[in-house]
Parts: sequence; C-alpha cells; structure tokens
Amino acid sequence: MQLNSVTGSDKVLSAEIRKEQSKIIGLLAQKLKVVPLNYYRKTWFVLGMTVFGIPIGAALGLSLGNMAFLGIGLPVGMSIGLAIGAGMDNKAKEEGRQLDIELKM
Repeated sequence: MQLNSVTGSDKVLSAEIRKEQSKIIGLLAQKLKVVPLNYYRKTWFVLGMTVFGIPIGAALGLSLGNMAFLGIGLPVGMSIGLAIGAGMDNKAKEEGRQLDIELKM
C-alpha cells in the first residue's frame, strides 16, 4: 500500500507506517544483513519462548507428572532467547552491520 494514499485517522496512518517500516527493516536484514539496534534481541525474545521454553516446560511437566510446570519453561526459554539475540546484536555491531537507530514497534 502506498503511504500517500492512506485515508482515515492518524491511528490508521500510524499502523500503515509501522507495517511499511517493518517491511523495509526485514528487507535490510534479509538482503544486506544490516539491522537496527536490538533487532535480534527482540526477535529471539519470542523465539526463545516458543523454541526453547515450551519444550522445556513440557518435558518438565511430563517428568514431574504435573503439566502446571509448563509455565516454568517460558521464562527459561525467554532468557535463552535474550542471550542468543544479544550475542547476535553484539556480533552485528562488531562487524559494522548495525544501524544507529532503535525502532519502537
């Protein structure tokens, strides 16, 4: 969608700007490996909970016989994801692939 053709309230325009901004950042990250500040940390925050946290919690819940322990895996996975993302952000900074901006999404 063209931003100049957006009609409606400021809320609609803000949403469209965020969508277009995300597309641009995604293309930069994918094609050129150039990312804004904390890009990988924000990405791996969610991935850590889903990729690591849920399986850890499920394994813990099954081994203890109480699936209420499923929730314990989420903060563990979140911590793992934040650590991975921070490491990737540091590597991008050292390699000069990090933009000097931070996007609030």
